[in-house]
Amino acid sequence: EVGDGTTTAAVLAGELLIKAEHLLDQNIHPTIIISGYKKASDEALEVLEKLGIPVDIDDEKKLVDVALVSLETKGITGAREHFAKLAVKAVKQVAETTDGKVKADIALIKVLKKQGKSLDETEFVKGMVIDKEVANPQMPKLVENAKIALLNAKLEIEKTEFDAKINIESLEQMQMFLDEEERIMKEMVDQIAKSGANVILSEKSIDNLVLHFLTKKGILAVKSVSSSDMEKLAKAVGGQIMASAKDLTPEVLGHAKTVEEVKVGEDKLLYIRECKNPKAVTIVIRGGAEHVLDEAERSLHDALCVVRNVVEDGKIVAGGGDRKSVV
Repeated sequence: EVGDGTTTAAVLAGELLIKAEHLLDQNIHPTIIISGYKKASDEALEVLEKLGIPVDIDDEKKLVDVALVSLETKGITGAREHFAKLAVKAVKQVAETTDGKVKADIALIKVLKKQGKSLDETEFVKGMVIDKEVANPQMPKLVENAKIALLNAKLEIEKTEFDAKINIESLEQMQMFLDEEERIMKEMVDQIAKSGANVILSEKSIDNLVLHFLTKKGILAVKSVSSSDMEKLAKAVGGQIMASAKDLTPEVLGHAKTVEEVKVGEDKLLYIRECKNPKAVTIVIRGGAEHVLDEAERSLHDALCVVRNVVEDGKIVAGGGDRKSVV
């Protein structure tokens, strides 16, 4: 629920249980103890509310300081400040104000780990990074001023809902059948091109012949994108996920400054950069070893959580000291 402060929670819970044991030894019923704890909790929250120091979402320095407090106890020594700034930047980007209340859903911040380079080279992408490569090697690897179509549909010949048998008795009939399939697929690609899209991201598969026609039109395509990535993409590029290529119009397309396939280590990633006002973003964590990446991801998650909490609550309370004094 809070995302950080597990040690504090464990220490406090332990102390409360010790005190509860003393009360139980005096034959005080557990429900009375629980009732007392609830009253104490309400009282404590009132005191904390009075002690709370207001923090504005635009006070970047204060937010970075809060993230640094969380990162102080983590094992990413040299990169703490860099990670704190990234956490603040990402949370501020996905934050939205509704009826005077700020809401920041950190599920909209995608965190991707890739081995290689150092923690200091961890980057914030104002858009999305997908762990996929371009569907056809002949397609462009970089598209500028990208108009992005998001599809939840197979770009292939639809199969009938019932079993059907086609009797082909000559080569001419066979050729006619193949020509018709090709015509349908070419029409599909023409509809995509007519909408103005120069990038296609599909949750489903794309037929090889469709890929061939898309390549001839200079359209970059990526297939089998996960549904969670598609939802974030819609928030990032400002487009709508469509159920058919026929429904594509200029109004439903998303936009980004560039869409580029980038080789990172042994893998190829698709970077969708510089979206206008993305409400979903990506942080690509770099590091020399797997355990370093895992620790960095855990640390970043905690920092994102505490910044999210401050942004949503609008207040901070001074802590009880450093780790040594707590111990």
